[in-house]
Amino acid sequence: MKKQPWLLFLLATALLTACSEDVKTPADIYKGQSAETIYKGGEASLAKGSYKDAVDKFEGLDALYPFSPYEEQAQLNIIYAYYKTGDYAMSAAAADRYIHLYPRGDHVDYAYYMKGIANTTVNRGLGSNLVQLDISSRDLGSAKEAFNDFGELVRRYPNSPYAAAARSRMVYLRNMLAQSEVNIAQFYYERKAYVAAANRANAVVQDYQQAPAVISALALMVKSYRQLDLEEPANKALQVLAYNYPDSKEYKALVGKQKT
Repeated sequence: MKKQPWLLFLLATALLTACSEDVKTPADIYKGQSAETIYKGGEASLAKGSYKDAVDKFEGLDALYPFSPYEEQAQLNIIYAYYKTGDYAMSAAAADRYIHLYPRGDHVDYAYYMKGIANTTVNRGLGSNLVQLDISSRDLGSAKEAFNDFGELVRRYPNSPYAAAARSRMVYLRNMLAQSEVNIAQFYYERKAYVAAANRANAVVQDYQQAPAVISALALMVKSYRQLDLEEPANKALQVLAYNYPDSKEYKALVGKQKT
């Protein structure tokens, strides 16, 4: 017997309704418990390493008691708990929420630091295989956000206990971003898109002056301008390379080619 379309529709609607009724939010689960009970339960979950359970408890506390004396610490705990679950995007979002809710809080420096850590982790391994991948599919946004987060921490709280680590991570991110840009410039160069390669390499020289990738960027500028028969900008890039990195293999290779 063939079922009528309207019967199938009613059946599907009933199933969806039943499923939606089974899904409970953290607020539903902890409704009726005091703020102190929920908070202490979340702390206990953190101590046991039950980070997903801790997130649920602290999110429930936030929904049920947004003005409780436990709220600020709960927001900080959510940042950490999300990070430990591996949900780095939610950890960064939770840190951003804390910064906006408590711009003068005692732990804003920690929030900036954890936001930077979370955004850095999202982009782990970003620079290693960029040339082999479709460059249009790669997003450097989170890495740049992390750099800005650490920069904001250092600027606002230079004496923070997290400041030294933030500076070190900024160096790492700067070098990673610079190398990624050089990889893209190389990608263009190998496909004979010399204008795009020169422009991308020039951006590295301008924006990441202390990064090791600047050496490769200057060499790419020289080669790209030569391919375009633009001797003046090629010679200027070569002069900068000679002045700053005379012992680099990139400079020696270019000079060797020039002599032959």
